[in-house]
Amino acid sequence: MKLWGGRFTKEEDTLMKVFNSSLEEDLALVEEDLDGSIAHAEMLVHCHIISQEEGEKIVQGLHKIKQDIATGNLVVEGDHEDIHSFVEATLTEMIGEAGKKLHTSRSRNDQVATDLKLYTKKRAKETINKLQLLIHSLEKTAVANQHVIMPGYTHLQRAQVVTFGYHLRAYIEMFRRDTKRLEQTVANLNESPLGSGALAGTTHDIDREITAEKLGFSKPTANFMDGVSDRDFIIELLSDLSIIMMHVSRLSEELILWSSQEFSFIKIDDAYATGSSIMPQKKNPDAAELIRGKTGKVYGALVSVLTTMKGLPLAYNKDMQEVKSPMFQAVDEALLSIKMMDKMVATVQVNGEQMKQAIKAGFLNATEVADYLVQKGVPFRDAHGVVGAIVLYGEKVGKSIEQLTLEELQQFSDSIEQDIFAYVDYTNLLKRGNKKEMLD
Repeated sequence: MKLWGGRFTKEEDTLMKVFNSSLEEDLALVEEDLDGSIAHAEMLVHCHIISQEEGEKIVQGLHKIKQDIATGNLVVEGDHEDIHSFVEATLTEMIGEAGKKLHTSRSRNDQVATDLKLYTKKRAKETINKLQLLIHSLEKTAVANQHVIMPGYTHLQRAQVVTFGYHLRAYIEMFRRDTKRLEQTVANLNESPLGSGALAGTTHDIDREITAEKLGFSKPTANFMDGVSDRDFIIELLSDLSIIMMHVSRLSEELILWSSQEFSFIKIDDAYATGSSIMPQKKNPDAAELIRGKTGKVYGALVSVLTTMKGLPLAYNKDMQEVKSPMFQAVDEALLSIKMMDKMVATVQVNGEQMKQAIKAGFLNATEVADYLVQKGVPFRDAHGVVGAIVLYGEKVGKSIEQLTLEELQQFSDSIEQDIFAYVDYTNLLKRGNKKEMLD
């Protein structure tokens, strides 16, 4: 059953049918399409456009279709152009002529826009929920390791002492920002395009406020043409997901580095690693590596949709059908990656002793020696030069700063006294100034 064709004199080419069909990818929208159709039918009854009896038949039939699909008694398949054609054909076969009245006062253009907004809102909220679980796991692991000291890095060079818990909390802040972006995306898209028709509304006296309220939108869209052609909300979601994937990819990279034998800061649980088919000693951090790889696919989806939309005149164009598949794939990949990261973070084993050894080999209290000299009245720029010379000397003799004797240190500045050793102790230095925040 086609929803068009009255003005055509020739059958659609077989290849064109395949080329034009979106039924397979529309499976993701079946629930949204049925919900939108139920709200539309109830509005048609309220506005006396179809009879109460017809409306009840339609709504009951749509509920039956939803139930049958959920239980597996009905499979979405067949020679249908899209999910909208499938639903209407199945409904008409089920309840008869009343099914043909469902499409009164709407177009597939406003219908698919509504479906996509409902889908985007649902998956954005699902992503928020998964991020909250990841944040909880990060916080739990951070608390368990809030006093485990480790090197903090810049340029991938050991820089200053931090705690493992504080390092993880940096990612908590990233994911909190991600959550806010998703919430803003939901707020931006929360207007119903249903009732916009193909692009210019309908001559039927419908009530768009009713369908907007029934579907959980805050209000109807203000402009029909924008309502059917807007896909900004998809681009916003994909932008949000791309930033999220960038964040989980950064964390993945650190887990990969930290779990290597060169670092040995952590162990990734065996459940989220794999082995080698030829090297029996290998334990590969494949879950983290796959997250890094999937990040590119999500970025690709964003670029794909932006490219599809960039040259389209108002209002609806068939090109827009091509934005669905990359979005569906990106959402699935992002959610899977967030869930996988949650599991890895919750089960990671921390090697605090190895982290401490890395600190001692890296002159990570050099900045604090400069701070010490400043407190003794030495200008910071001069203190910086003094400490640089101390580090060079330490490298030459194979000693860390705290291993040097007072006499050795005083070669570089008369301002250095015995209290330097307590000042640059790695545990003590985290208790001073705003560094105390790292231990909270």
